[in-house]
Amino acid sequence: MPSDLLDKAPSVDEVIREVSRLKNTVTQAVEDGFKSAVKAVERSRHSTEDMIDDGKRMMRRKPVEAAGVIFAAGLLTGAFLSYIASRRG
Repeated sequence: MPSDLLDKAPSVDEVIREVSRLKNTVTQAVEDGFKSAVKAVERSRHSTEDMIDDGKRMMRRKPVEAAGVIFAAGLLTGAFLSYIASRRG
């Protein structure tokens, strides 16, 4: 019985139907992936805008604390870069 399936060649119409089905499946998967990527980019952009707005608000409400955070971030960045540079040399 299994040898009967191997001996029977598919018709051209069956092959065309199967290729068309596979093409539609791949096209749908690519479109879904693209839509997901676009949504992720939009969410990241909105999150970034929200973070910038929060930072601006903090600068207006607590300028001394904001300056301290900026100073600390710069100090840590400088220390990290110095550490990396010293390990290379």
